Amino acid sequence: MKKPAINLKARNSMFLLLTALVWGVAFVAQRQGGASAGPYTFNCIRSFLGGLVLLPVIPFLDKYTGGRKPQSAQDRRRLSVGGALCGLVLFVASTLQQLGMYYGTTAGKAGFLTACYILLVPVLGIFLGKRCKWNVWIGIVVAVVGLYFLCLTNGFSLQLSDGLVLLCAVCFSVHIMVVDHFSPLVDGVRMSCVQFFVCGAWGMIPMLGVEMPQMGPAAWLQSLGSIDVWIPILYAGVMSCGVGYTLQIVGQNGINPAIASLLMSLESVFSVLAGMVLLHETMTGREILGCVLVFAAVIFAQMNFGKQKKA
Repeated sequence: MKKPAINLKARNSMFLLLTALVWGVAFVAQRQGGASAGPYTFNCIRSFLGGLVLLPVIPFLDKYTGGRKPQSAQDRRRLSVGGALCGLVLFVASTLQQLGMYYGTTAGKAGFLTACYILLVPVLGIFLGKRCKWNVWIGIVVAVVGLYFLCLTNGFSLQLSDGLVLLCAVCFSVHIMVVDHFSPLVDGVRMSCVQFFVCGAWGMIPMLGVEMPQMGPAAWLQSLGSIDVWIPILYAGVMSCGVGYTLQIVGQNGINPAIASLLMSLESVFSVLAGMVLLHETMTGREILGCVLVFAAVIFAQMNFGKQKKA
């Protein structure tokens, strides 16, 4: 009876790896789209796109895989509460991240500071009864060192915009813990869909109340008329939101949050590799060392050093 659980963890770990890949490629789209359309507008539109993409997926999964359709009022309440909480935390986290990059934090530094949630998740987990093995803590420290070599090539200094991204890392760690609580209780795709519509609804407030009046309605609409704006918005909405965050919610089911955060921190590695493939960028020896350290940390943290129990 142990084998299905092992296969489930292996499958969910692969989902989290795919999540990191999708998010890694999305970093460039986030920076370009936020600079062109404005951070609030970019986040609002991509969130609604993410929710719309999942609407036809839900009945398809119900028909061909059985799904996990809510069967009672309690199930529907859990789905609503989980989706609303995830959407609110995601709105705050993604808004802080976009503002940080909009006001000057480079993509590399934003990747490093955001990935600091891998330090915060196990600390929060301690207060919620989620203990980590010694090799997980070592893996986290090694991963942070690797991310430093990978993302920060010109030294390290903190500006106000960097502080916003650090706050975003705190919020993303809270988001991971909220997902960890609700993912075993509700259908992951449904909760992901709800969280995007909630995130988009919250995003309309600063978009219509702050960004559009500052730019002027005509200039705001004009900024959305370029294909160069919609390419990053579509990728961020369909892939980063619709695919990436859904894979996160499904993949975190049954996975220790600290392990999940380590797997998802590979987004920084994949962002560099995507730059090599898509933009023909080259990697320095420092960046290669960072990639090796992060990969090694993820593998080491998942190794079982305890005594093997007989079935």
